[in-house]
Amino acid sequence: MDKFLEFTGNHTLLVLALVTSFFVLILTELRRKASGLVAVDPTHAVMLINNDATVVDLRNAEAYARGHIVNARNIPMDEFDAGHEKIAKLKNKPIVAVCESGTSSNKVVTSMRKSGYESVYGLKGGMTAWTQAGLPVVTAKKTKSKRKK
Repeated sequence: MDKFLEFTGNHTLLVLALVTSFFVLILTELRRKASGLVAVDPTHAVMLINNDATVVDLRNAEAYARGHIVNARNIPMDEFDAGHEKIAKLKNKPIVAVCESGTSSNKVVTSMRKSGYESVYGLKGGMTAWTQAGLPVVTAKKTKSKRKK
């Protein structure tokens, strides 16, 4: 204990910086929890999906066609307010919102929580983190056009 007090006395600025960074970290986490924004990593998202969570892909149709999470519903960000009714019956079920990098889904998570959705989560890192984790991605199948008779 004497060595700790001696170190603190000799390196006051260093100890002060350590304590300050600790409190900033704690306050940031508390503010994030209080705001209701809950971002889940890909592993936790898989657990939610396995427990009957619905995945809402907020990317445009082209990005969705390039690759998306299995059984994800595509409601592009710019159409989300109008397409909100498509998932209205899922208010009591978990929903995972997915965008490209994980930043745009925060807006949707906030608005959905204000609308009364109980458990809405954003995928931390978005589809980028999902693919980097090596998790499965489904691509749109090209359909053959029907021949005119």
